[in-house]
Amino acid sequence: MAHRVHDHQSRLPVAQATVLTLPPSSQAKDLRPTWTALDSLLCGAFAGAVAKTVIAPLDRTKIIFQVSSKRFSAKEAFRLIYCSYVKDGLLSLWRGNSATMVRVMPYAAIQFSSHEQYKKVLGGHYGCQGKALPPFPRFLAGSMAGTTAAMLTYPLDMVRARMAVTAKEMYCNIMHVFVRISQEEGFKTLYRGFTPTILGVIPYAGITFFTYETLKKLHTEKTKRAQPYTVERLAFGACAGLIGQSASYPLDVVRRRMQTAGVTGSAYNTILGTMREIVRHEGVVRGLYKGLSMNWLKGPVAVGISFTTFDITHSLLLKVHQMGFFTH
Repeated sequence: MAHRVHDHQSRLPVAQATVLTLPPSSQAKDLRPTWTALDSLLCGAFAGAVAKTVIAPLDRTKIIFQVSSKRFSAKEAFRLIYCSYVKDGLLSLWRGNSATMVRVMPYAAIQFSSHEQYKKVLGGHYGCQGKALPPFPRFLAGSMAGTTAAMLTYPLDMVRARMAVTAKEMYCNIMHVFVRISQEEGFKTLYRGFTPTILGVIPYAGITFFTYETLKKLHTEKTKRAQPYTVERLAFGACAGLIGQSASYPLDVVRRRMQTAGVTGSAYNTILGTMREIVRHEGVVRGLYKGLSMNWLKGPVAVGISFTTFDITHSLLLKVHQMGFFTH
């Protein structure tokens, strides 16, 4: 008995010391959201980079058709991929992907972090802080997040489009594109096509975030589960992406034509003028919606890879934190 009492007393100071070293609950609440947001941003940026790299050949092919008057078909698209491989080698299919990587990581970080901030601001304004936003604020938060990211990363999108449609001899690397455009065409050229980009981002980002958030909300109400499974996230994301892309696709074609006008020899200076030229020579469906079926093919693939990569990297990062390599 004496031994048990002594053993109990010897353990007491250790327990008290452990309790005393824990941070106050208010501090723990303050720190947890910050690290959760940072972890999500890092994993999201990495997932986006992996997804974009995998679908880069399809993305490059879509851009080439968008900026030309040649009729699009699946057969012609894959013939172009094969000819590029035979003529310039396998790595030519990823030409311009370095600019995509430089753009997609800050773009994803800005978009997702600003989306969370806009949701908080709009939630406070509409009196639904911590709850799902009403439909219009839900759309507005997505549109504002997409617009913010596009405004801050647009020149990189311009550079990526130029590298995708030109030969390697014309532009050696990203910096070479910036220098040549600035010297030969003027600095303003880096923002050519900016207006249709923003006009396209507003419905695209708004509809995409609105659809994804709405599907998650309906899923929670029906299943009573706070978070959907990975396969369910894939389905929600693919559905949101397909609807958003279809709604804003004509403006995507217009911005690509305006971005690459300096190297294709075409005179696309205004949105309406570009649309008129495309419709006059190529028609509405075959012109303004050229390459949309390619987007329908690569969209679900990109979303699937992105969600899978996000889940894996997020789990690994959580294990690293639990092992104590990083302190919160």
